[in-house]
Amino acid sequence: MVLKYYFDLLSQPSRALKIFLSVNKIPHESCQVALRKGEHKQEPYLSVNRFGRVPAIDDDGFKLSESVAIVRYLSSKYNVPNNWYPKDIKSQAAVDEFLEWHHLDLRLGCAMYFQTRVLKPMLTGKPPSEKSLAMFTERMNTSLDNVENLWLSDGRPYLTGNQISAADVFAACEIEQVAFGGHDPTKGRPKLGVWLERVRKDLSPHYQETHKYLEKLQATMSKL
Repeated sequence: MVLKYYFDLLSQPSRALKIFLSVNKIPHESCQVALRKGEHKQEPYLSVNRFGRVPAIDDDGFKLSESVAIVRYLSSKYNVPNNWYPKDIKSQAAVDEFLEWHHLDLRLGCAMYFQTRVLKPMLTGKPPSEKSLAMFTERMNTSLDNVENLWLSDGRPYLTGNQISAADVFAACEIEQVAFGGHDPTKGRPKLGVWLERVRKDLSPHYQETHKYLEKLQATMSKL
């Protein structure tokens, strides 16, 4: 049976994994789960992911959630090119280091900014809380500065080395949504800007196709 991939492109981890699957030509069936309709909290999806979150996979009855765990599983099973999730223990640890940092730092700041600035107003029809928006903007900017000044400080072309990896895919998708929220993440961050453009090109056309959904969302927001 073909791998089933459950996702909603409103979700950053969903976008990152969709790109990862496409770039590596992993055969899969796309199963969309509408977050705005609450489908992730209902059956039959709860039988796939008991936590009620996206993304998730069903690989011939083996069900797995959490995007980083899925990347590790796919990298091993489908023997994807080594750069995405290296087999070398030190190179792999470097990718893992970023993915662990990303979850509680870059993701927390960028995702909460996007939710506060874009998603909640879209779903409720109410303007964002200025206090919350200011707090998450500050947190997001701190995380973006860390990417500029720490992760990209040594002149490497990618976050964890000289080749693109899963770390770059997750980070780029996270940072890209900030721009759709009306904030330029590259302003005052030249290294981040060069890196982001490099990743966009490396992942083309899958990166652009996956982000078309956010373009439509941005157009909707501009009419509100």
